[in-house]
Amino acid sequence: MNPQNLGADDLVEACKSTEAAVGVRNDRFTSARPVQQPLRRIVYGPQASPNGFTALAGEWNRLLQQSRAKSIFLTYEWQTTWWRHQGEGELWIIALRHPQTEQLVGIVPLYRVSHSSGELAGKHKFNLVGCIEVSDYLDVIMAEGWEESVYCSLIEWLHSADAPAWDLLDLCNLPQASLTYQSAPPLFQQAGFAVDVFQEDVAPHFPLPFHYEHYLEEQVDKKQRHEIRRKQRRAEREAAVGFYVVNQTHNLEAEVNDFITLQQASREDKAAFMTPEMRRFFLASARAMFDAGYLRLCFLTLNGEKAATIMAFAYDRKFLLYNSGYDPDAHAQLSPGWVLLAYAIQYAIASGCRVFDFMQGNEEYKYRFGSHDDKVMRVIVKRKG
Repeated sequence: MNPQNLGADDLVEACKSTEAAVGVRNDRFTSARPVQQPLRRIVYGPQASPNGFTALAGEWNRLLQQSRAKSIFLTYEWQTTWWRHQGEGELWIIALRHPQTEQLVGIVPLYRVSHSSGELAGKHKFNLVGCIEVSDYLDVIMAEGWEESVYCSLIEWLHSADAPAWDLLDLCNLPQASLTYQSAPPLFQQAGFAVDVFQEDVAPHFPLPFHYEHYLEEQVDKKQRHEIRRKQRRAEREAAVGFYVVNQTHNLEAEVNDFITLQQASREDKAAFMTPEMRRFFLASARAMFDAGYLRLCFLTLNGEKAATIMAFAYDRKFLLYNSGYDPDAHAQLSPGWVLLAYAIQYAIASGCRVFDFMQGNEEYKYRFGSHDDKVMRVIVKRKG
């Protein structure tokens, strides 16, 4: 099958014929509506006014709540902040609606970069908005049960004359719950594209019970359980220990700057990561997440001095640990990082979260607290010819 010669009917048939190979997981995936009924597609390109973010602002987060792979990094607040501070190239947002009801069932947030050097020199590449470094989980935003229809509409657009020139589509940081690395690749292949699917990272996490002691007794091994308790008791015995989460009574910008100071002190690689540009992004994203009610910026104080910090988010009943820091030269004997983490777990349980998610990275300490891995996947679609 020559992808350059595929028409809309061919794409519909490709989607229909691949349905069995995809491995449909529940009735809603196919019964929401017939695949052959095309969605209405509205494309907000770089010249669109208003752009896709502004046009879809009132519907964006509502659609996200209807998706399988709910992610804080797909919220309107995160996506728009990331684009303002980290985005490059051209913004292309595709909205997909039911042709009769106008119900929004899909958003494909992309940006296109044209490479002038390196291994991709001369290539045009689509990326998901947020890809790659600072957004742990990304995906196409789709109402549950409409995934295949959204994929097919995206494929049709990528083949159409309405799409700009492109060579690669990079769907990065797909969480384990996503269907995009499971169900979309056969559809892309049937339509004539080359597709690479691979695991790019792991995301350690653990479920949260209703009581902290149950967590320690049931999810942490005996030696580690003893260490957590011992370190916490020692800190409380040898110093005046305080724990707080930044709220409306605090100066958010000052607190974020203190977080950054401790984050930079933690390790050389963290200090190198926090460039002036990245500092501005952290300040802006913290403000956006705080105003939306998602930010959980936590501090441990020892004798009144900030000794350790965690920047986290609470979303979809998950406590998502985004970044952390402590000064290894101060209070090292009291293990402030571990003590703060123990307090943060207690706080997450008390606030109603049901999952504690360390997100990407297989650092050894995460597993000491009882974590197990989810996969983080990536799909690269290549245009042939």
